[in-house]
Amino acid sequence: MKKVAEEFRVSVRVHRRDAIEMMKELHKEKELTDDDLKRDHERVEHLTKEYVEKVDKILKTKEEEIMAV
Repeated sequence: MKKVAEEFRVSVRVHRRDAIEMMKELHKEKELTDDDLKRDHERVEHLTKEYVEKVDKILKTKEEEIMAV
């Protein structure tokens, strides 16, 4: 279970990296303002943290279920 959870955490972080790179490219092409870039970056970080926490919560629940059996 821990291995699967870590794979999900890594996947979430990869998507975060890709999103940030995409935003930087849009900013570079002047399609995204400085304020938009900052706001969107903060939103991506918030979502990343939220989903990593969800993975951790699910892992803890599954570990407890396994130990109960």
